[in-house]
Amino acid sequence: MPSLTLEEIWPPFGLRVEAGDLTLSVLREGDVAALVGLVLEGIHDPDDMPFLFPWTRAPREELPANYVRYAGRVLAGQSPESTSLQLVVRRAGEVVGIQALEGEDVPVTRTMETGSWLVRRLHGQGIGTRMRQAVCALAFDHLGIERITSSAYLDNPSSMAVSRAVGYQPNGRRWIAREGEPAEQQSYVLTPGTFRRGEEIRVEGAAALREFLGLGG
Repeated sequence: MPSLTLEEIWPPFGLRVEAGDLTLSVLREGDVAALVGLVLEGIHDPDDMPFLFPWTRAPREELPANYVRYAGRVLAGQSPESTSLQLVVRRAGEVVGIQALEGEDVPVTRTMETGSWLVRRLHGQGIGTRMRQAVCALAFDHLGIERITSSAYLDNPSSMAVSRAVGYQPNGRRWIAREGEPAEQQSYVLTPGTFRRGEEIRVEGAAALREFLGLGG
């Protein structure tokens, strides 16, 4: 009996999305060193905290092992009930960040949430918008998703600008605790009717992934 490939055993590893010079693929163990290097280089202003969980505040010497543990938890926890596609973004072959697509009970809700980070030296070049457009096109056109949500703190105007550029619509605000202080978040929702597409995407492995996640063949 012929042996199975890793992509056949674990269909998320077979996903590949191309948009111009950007390529998105599911996080693998071999990607961790490059991603940790970017985190240590800096992915946001040290005086700000754009994330709901302030993981970048960990001591510098602890961040690498923490990221390995996180990657392992994401891999082990992947299921139709809890989906977390952590897509490694490469520009012209260079790892530059992460574009996530996540959701709970996605086969029922047909709703997922986007989140991302990009190495700080590349902020302001339109890469974040292109990453988001690519993953939203994947979700709507290839995974059968009907709604995509996102959120950002009010003091994170760049993230909100990306949401507006892609066509997300405001969907309420909420107050949450951030590092011991109250902080207000703006929520957004995107549907196919409001989606502002970017460059055409080329996708491999979506059919097998869709079946793996219980989203239909």
